[in-house]
Amino acid sequence: MNTYDSLNPQQCEAVRHVEGPLLILAGAGSGKTRVLTHRIVRLIEEEGVSPWNILAITFTNKAAGEMRERVERMLPEGAHGVWVSTFHSTCARILRRYIELIGYGSNFTIYDGDDQKSLIKDICKRLKIDTKLYRERFFSGAISSAKDRLEGPEEFALRVQGDFQLQKAVQVYREYQRELKNNNALDFDDLIFRTVELFQSRPEVLDSYQERFRFILVDEYQDTNTAQFKLISLLASKYRNLCVVGDDDQSIYRFRGANIENILNFEHFFPDAKVIRLEQNYRSTQSILDAANEVIRHNAGRKSKTLWTANPGGERVQFRQFLNGFEEAEYVAETIAGKVHRDGCAYGDFAVLYRTNAQSRLFEEKFLLADIPYKIIGGVNFYARKEIKDVLAYLKTIANAEDDLAVRRILNVPKRGIGQASAARAQDYAIAHEMGLYEALKTADKIPGIGRTGMKLRAFVDMIQAFRSKAEFFTVKELIENVLEVTGYLKELEDEGTDEADERIANIDELLNKAAAFDEEQEGPSLDAFLAEVALVADIDDLEENPDHVVLMTLHSAKGLEFPAVFLVGMEDGLFPSFLSIASDDPADIEEERRLCYVGITRARRELTLTSARQRMVRGEVHFNRISRFIEEIPEEMLQKKELFPEKPVPARRQTARQQALEAFRTKVAVPRQFEVKKSDGLEYGPGDRVRHVKFGDGTVKAVVEGGRDFEVTVEFDRVGVKKMFASFAKLEKL
Repeated sequence: MNTYDSLNPQQCEAVRHVEGPLLILAGAGSGKTRVLTHRIVRLIEEEGVSPWNILAITFTNKAAGEMRERVERMLPEGAHGVWVSTFHSTCARILRRYIELIGYGSNFTIYDGDDQKSLIKDICKRLKIDTKLYRERFFSGAISSAKDRLEGPEEFALRVQGDFQLQKAVQVYREYQRELKNNNALDFDDLIFRTVELFQSRPEVLDSYQERFRFILVDEYQDTNTAQFKLISLLASKYRNLCVVGDDDQSIYRFRGANIENILNFEHFFPDAKVIRLEQNYRSTQSILDAANEVIRHNAGRKSKTLWTANPGGERVQFRQFLNGFEEAEYVAETIAGKVHRDGCAYGDFAVLYRTNAQSRLFEEKFLLADIPYKIIGGVNFYARKEIKDVLAYLKTIANAEDDLAVRRILNVPKRGIGQASAARAQDYAIAHEMGLYEALKTADKIPGIGRTGMKLRAFVDMIQAFRSKAEFFTVKELIENVLEVTGYLKELEDEGTDEADERIANIDELLNKAAAFDEEQEGPSLDAFLAEVALVADIDDLEENPDHVVLMTLHSAKGLEFPAVFLVGMEDGLFPSFLSIASDDPADIEEERRLCYVGITRARRELTLTSARQRMVRGEVHFNRISRFIEEIPEEMLQKKELFPEKPVPARRQTARQQALEAFRTKVAVPRQFEVKKSDGLEYGPGDRVRHVKFGDGTVKAVVEGGRDFEVTVEFDRVGVKKMFASFAKLEKL
């Protein structure tokens, strides 16, 4: 069979292009890996290029391995010289050979995330920086972002001068780099940063690799950051045979430093670049692709392309709107069970995709009740997440202080100055006197060698005793809220201000939703019953692994995957897109969310169901939501809608969540949240003032412009740079 028989005309054109820069805009499911592997084979077989002169870069070891295997299958005798690897692996190999030229030893160590965290923790202690005010993750994030921009400590210091908070990061960054150098170590960001430094300071080394890699291919180019772009640009600058493959519509990792401008401006950096669009999709039905095309065309920052397929048209995309999240999860579970038992489908045919990990909880519980096997990808079981286990450990200790595991888990969480050595002494004392750990803590003064830590242990006991007295008349939700407040657990996460901390807060909010729903079913507080119910759900860790399972995952985790049937759930403004992206008034935030929606839609091969709820619990309170704007961007004729609720105002009287649910169920009425812009007479802050935003953190006001309906405020934030926003939505707090 001819090499090109399996390729469409656009794929053939991309494979046959030889010299000069080439941008392949590969839409979802358009066969980009096939193009890359065929291109490598053609360069070797037909153009006489030595495998030694070809470099193919991917983002994951898995992708690199798959590409290498495909090439070797097609060219068993002549492919071993092709260098197929990730950015970090490529740079590590280069640095092992030449890093001594920039002052490091070739036997350097590569620090992982835990090593980095430990080092920063030691540095903060040395610099007397309070890690309760400035979390280690704040510093590691600031350092990583600086390295992504190719900023060393001095360049970083110049950019953030005048900013008190980031001046702390400058101090830590300087010490951090000094320690790395002393330890002859690099972190992951350094692998690329130092390779760029090597190439820029040693032209002869760069020239040798330019000669070595005369043909360069880069996969998932839309996910590259500034440092990766610079690395590729340097390597390709001599022969300019650079082929990049990517899809700007699937650029969803801005929070990790990905710069979409790298792909959008490729023709600016390489004016003679040839651009080929791969628009034929081999994965989905035309109905699914039509919906995806309609959503993504609303983005301004993109290169135009329209997906199409030779596959059958397929059924229309389903849209289901429910009263609440419980009904939504129940419908998904019943639909999957029905298709498996009635239509002969496999559980593995189905995927449930959501915006945040916290959304998995209801689906996990409904699947367990329906005996549907499932697996969470890119995350852990809801009740196995650290923050959930921490809160539950507090509840277990309150309900039953004889649970030594629970007591040990929370003894110094959040940190209260009780070290591991003191905890071990208390445990040894308990064992020696045949008593539980909590009982031993009550008599902390008698524990040998406990010293001043005894006061902290007694304070811990007093706190638990106070919780136990409240548990008699608090609901479970109220008790959890009190634990979070008194211990400072929630505040510590809020002060951390990282994406990971936000995700943990969302998970705690979902636990509060669970507690609120449980409380409504009880006549009085019942902590023991709550813990028993949760234990049954959490027991799924002991289930036997089943390869035929429904997949639960976030939209970010789903990129690159495909399934016969997809449920894209939680399609509500405020959830997807998130309220913070809406309130930021930054079009780039909404466009990133829309690309994420596009990724979710294009994961489906045959069936796609979009779902939303008219009301959803947030922190144990009922919120009314409007349908996601992404749903509204799909023309009505492309959707098959069922069980939609008419638009009517919210009842004026105050109701409990149960009363709201019952009334809405009877009348099929639910109401979107209304946002009204109210321009204030003036602002309490002005240019030069320091302010705080709920999402972006602290920043400095650069300008205030009075408009007809509101004030437009420009703020340069410490962590995320310059943002423009309306004052009514931003709700900035003057510091």
